[in-house]
Amino acid sequence: MSRNLFVTGTGTEIGKTYVAGLLVKTLHDAGLDVAYYKAAMSGNDRRADGSLIPGDALFVKEFAGITQSMESMCPYVYEHAVSPHLASRLEGNPVRMEVVEKAFREVSAEHDYVVVEGSGGILCPLGYDEERIQLEDVVHRLRLPSVIVADAGLGTINGVVLTYEYMRQKGLPMRGILFNHYHEGDLMEEDNRNMCEEMTGLPVLSCIVKGDKTLAGITAEQVAALFS
Repeated sequence: MSRNLFVTGTGTEIGKTYVAGLLVKTLHDAGLDVAYYKAAMSGNDRRADGSLIPGDALFVKEFAGITQSMESMCPYVYEHAVSPHLASRLEGNPVRMEVVEKAFREVSAEHDYVVVEGSGGILCPLGYDEERIQLEDVVHRLRLPSVIVADAGLGTINGVVLTYEYMRQKGLPMRGILFNHYHEGDLMEEDNRNMCEEMTGLPVLSCIVKGDKTLAGITAEQVAALFS
C-alpha cells in the first residue's frame, strides 16, 4: 500500500491542482512511483463524443509526466463548475463514499505514493442529498495527513488560521503550508509567512512563484517525508 498526502486549500481557485502537480512532479523526477487522486472534479469540458475531460487529472498527468491513466485518478467527474454536491444534483451520479474509497485503494495498491487533492476548501461538501459527505470525511476515512495551500497575498492569515483551527478541531493531522503566487521580497507576503507560522505552529514548506516547475526550498526527500 502507498504512503499518502492530502492537499487542501484555504478556498477554491487557490492553486491546489498546480501545487498537487508540483508535489507529484517532485517525487516523479526523483524516480519515485507516485500517483494522483481526487474524489470528485467539477467544472470539466466535454470531448467531441460528449464524454467529460477530467481537467485537473489531465493537468497533473501532463505537468508531472506520469503515465497513470486519467480514469484511475478520479471516480466522479462533473461538468458544472460548482460544488460536487450541487453538480451531482444537476447531473446525477452522486458521490458515494464506498466508491471513493474503493477507487483510492486500487490506486494506492499500485503505487508507492499518492497525492490526494481536495475539492475547494476543507468544508466543501461532496455529497448531500443521498449521502452526506464532507471532504473531512474522506480525509478521516483514508487516514490522510494534509498540507494547506494558501495564496501568499492579502487576507491569507485569516484563511490559513481558520482552516488550521477547523482541521485541528476535527483531528486532521497537518504537515505544513505551501504559499502560492509568492513574490520574493514583498514585505507583506514575508510577514504573512511569518504570521501564519507563528499563529498555527505549522511550517511554510515552500513559497511558489507563478510558473515554477519545482518546489523551492524543499527537497524530494523532504517532500516524501510528508507522506504517511
